[in-house]
Amino acid sequence: MPLEHIIVEQEPPVGIIRINRPKVLNALNFHLIREIVETLEAFDKDDGLKVTVLTGNDDAFSAGADIKELSEATPVELIKRNQFALWDRMKKISKPIIGAVSGYALGGGCELAMACDIIIASETAKFGQPEINIGIMPGAGGTQRLTRALGKYRAMEMILTGQHITAREAEKHGLVNRVVPVESYYQEAKKLARQIADKGPIATRLAKDAILKAFETGLDEGLQFERRNFYLLFSTEDMKEGMQAFIDKRSAQFKGR
Repeated sequence: MPLEHIIVEQEPPVGIIRINRPKVLNALNFHLIREIVETLEAFDKDDGLKVTVLTGNDDAFSAGADIKELSEATPVELIKRNQFALWDRMKKISKPIIGAVSGYALGGGCELAMACDIIIASETAKFGQPEINIGIMPGAGGTQRLTRALGKYRAMEMILTGQHITAREAEKHGLVNRVVPVESYYQEAKKLARQIADKGPIATRLAKDAILKAFETGLDEGLQFERRNFYLLFSTEDMKEGMQAFIDKRSAQFKGR
């Protein structure tokens, strides 16, 4: 089926997904999220792609959920639609996802940005969970990921007041990796994507997996998971190539084997 709400490009080894609903500030609806998730899953199976950049436009990454779609929904309809199952599928993407965020990243847009592994923000980016202003609360991970990123007190204030924070504030509190001029945030994200793509793809996947595990387990279990992945990498050709390249003082040629 043709894609209606996103633009997909490939610049191997980088895959690019651009949210494309500019007339509604890239508001998220069920079909848009489905298109993003299915494209991410397709990229995950493509050996020629190592990293994905997820972005919007200069004015908005996404200003949040499509309120018209939500306003007429009933609890039964939401349960039957089970739209959050799509968000859960995003957690299973094994390759790194870099969010290139400019303008509004609010509500579901903020949650979508936080579902990425790395966030590069423009100086104009604004992050927030304003759902409280329309009588609801975050439902796609906002209460959980924002609290883990900012801590209880800052997250509590943002979610209960619906206030936004600037890109610089987000950087200060650890919500984004770095802030760059609006003219360069997208290129900076692609530059970082290529840097990551140069590394061993199996090591990259297992390292991402271990980092995410830190949010789901206690320290002892997390350490055991990390060590298991560490040991597994010693069975790969990439490990032998990487170490030999270091000894030979040359660039490693990883093949994902």
